[in-house]
Amino acid sequence: MQMTDMQFGAARPVDGYGPGFFRVAGEVHHGPMIAAPDGVHPWRGMEAPEEIAALAGQVDVVLLGTGADPAHLPAEFRAALEEAGIGVDAMASPSACRTYNVCLAEGRRVALAALPV
Repeated sequence: MQMTDMQFGAARPVDGYGPGFFRVAGEVHHGPMIAAPDGVHPWRGMEAPEEIAALAGQVDVVLLGTGADPAHLPAEFRAALEEAGIGVDAMASPSACRTYNVCLAEGRRVALAALPV
C-alpha cells in the first residue's frame, strides 16, 4: 500500500484537540472556534448562528462539531444557516476535525465550527 501525505496549501488544518482546546495550523485556540478561509476565530456557540452565516459566499458547507458526542442542532440554528445558503453537517467534534482536514486536502470550500471535547 502506498501512503500519500495530505497537501493543504494555504489552508489551516486541525493538528489536534483536547479538553477545551484545538490546535489549528500549529496555534492553540481555547474554547469554541470557527476555522474558515480567512482564519480561525472564537465562536459563541449554538447561540450565534450569525457568526457562521457570515461565511456565506466563502464556503459551501460548515462541518459543525458538537463536542465529545454527536447532537442534533436546534431547528432555528439549522434554519438560519440554510437561509444564508450554507449547508451544515453536524457530528462529534473529533469526527468534524478529521472530515474538515480531508475536505481541505480535496480543495473544498469548507469551514469548521466546533465545540471543544
